[in-house]
Amino acid sequence: MPYTTEDAIRLVNITKTFGEVVANRDISLSIKRGEILSLLGENGSGKTTLMNILSGIYYPDGGQIFVGGKEVSIGSPKDAFDLGIGMIHQHFKLVDVFTAAENIILGLPKEKDASAKLDIKAVSAKISDICSRYGFDITPDQKVYEMTVSQKQTLEIVKVLYRGADILILDEPTAVLTPQETEKLFGVMREMKKDGKAIVIITHKLHEVLSVSDRVSILRKGEYIGTVNTSDATELSLTEMMVGKKVTLDIERPEPKDIKKRLSIKNLTVIGADDVPVLSDVSFDAFGGEILGVAGISGCGQKELLEAVAGLRVTAEGSDIKFYDPDDNDSEKQLIGLTPRQIKNMGITLSFVPEDRLGMGLVASMGMSGNMMLKSYEKGNSFFTERRAPKELAEEIKDDLAVVTPSINTPVRRLSGGNVQKVLVGREIAAAPAVLMTAYAVRGLDIGTSYQIYHLLNEQKEKGVAVIYVGEDLDVLIDLCDRILVLCAGKVTGIIDGRTATKEEVGLLMTKIDSHSDKKEVKEGERE
Repeated sequence: MPYTTEDAIRLVNITKTFGEVVANRDISLSIKRGEILSLLGENGSGKTTLMNILSGIYYPDGGQIFVGGKEVSIGSPKDAFDLGIGMIHQHFKLVDVFTAAENIILGLPKEKDASAKLDIKAVSAKISDICSRYGFDITPDQKVYEMTVSQKQTLEIVKVLYRGADILILDEPTAVLTPQETEKLFGVMREMKKDGKAIVIITHKLHEVLSVSDRVSILRKGEYIGTVNTSDATELSLTEMMVGKKVTLDIERPEPKDIKKRLSIKNLTVIGADDVPVLSDVSFDAFGGEILGVAGISGCGQKELLEAVAGLRVTAEGSDIKFYDPDDNDSEKQLIGLTPRQIKNMGITLSFVPEDRLGMGLVASMGMSGNMMLKSYEKGNSFFTERRAPKELAEEIKDDLAVVTPSINTPVRRLSGGNVQKVLVGREIAAAPAVLMTAYAVRGLDIGTSYQIYHLLNEQKEKGVAVIYVGEDLDVLIDLCDRILVLCAGKVTGIIDGRTATKEEVGLLMTKIDSHSDKKEVKEGERE
């Protein structure tokens, strides 16, 4: 692969292994100046590992890196910054009580920016210039805790630009943004591209890839498959390159049958740590045989809603959560005051996929088989635990969800984040609950596995399970869910029909608190 003057970075035969797992094998590709390159691949394909090598987090076992035509060695994030490479991670690395300006100059050496700590006005002026140039919506003296998620992400981008980056790597940048915020971000990226910046975006959202990028590079199982011009690509062609076979990209939505009420939530209020309500007067019903989607900007109460139903959150006086038990002639049972174990034993399962995937029910040092056996520990009364069923379940999840692991006994801490997620979600879905609550079940998963999860959720729906699906991708919410409940600042702003909803309609409800009389709802009578 010859060097060209357009190349900002050229990778030649990059290889990286972690024990028995080969994350990158002989990968060669280029990143050009003045372009947006999308990096695609299934979970475990090596995308993040490759970009972590460029940003100095990992050091390659073999291969060469050329920046501006010169071979370089990147042994730390400082080396990457010195070469003009900045990575914006999915999880922000900001100090909440600091201002934007203070976060930007935090950690800069005196010899590189002697004026940073001595003349904050000069720092603020430089930040304002960057914001004005690219259309960023932050001010230097704004505190991080006062910012929206979109502004925090903007601050991370400004931070690397302030430090001189002209090669930017964005890891899942739209995961927690509304459609309006996503389009605004893409506008900023296009302005940076015009300015000659080289931009790499890692995302699983193919419609975004086609919308914003110039070229797409695809990895599969740690190997480089090829690079195509976005103008010549389709969602189907890119997916087939990722998975290596023909696929169908249609999310099924079976018509609800034999609808029965499973949950009735009235006036649910949850008070946060600062005595501020994180949920206020939330009311809705969930029905067996349907998928109820929950939409909202990150931090608008989705997590607290599911945790309140699961008994993991203390609710305020006046809150009411009733469960209609299919094993007891649909008798009405009050969940307020019950322990999480009592609620779970009723058949109400919460499958929550948080930022810390290993923190919700998986033991990092155990393999898949051991983590499946946790269910046996809960149910067993004997000192001896039956091992065959957990092993069979582990093998089934490994095959059905294509978990990339050397063995079902390999500790899950050695798996990629996406593969850990497959283990967690697969196990909870297999529990055969009456109510299945999933939060961010496909966050960070490749498109093939995501469709497998959608299929499994539809299977539960057709079995009469009440499925509550908290998701980030509005296209998926609209295509998958029968109804969509929208939260904004802890309040319900609408409950709309998934078959007639539009992204714009949901996006507006996510960012605006309407009066109660203006809410759009599917009447209960339509579900009885």
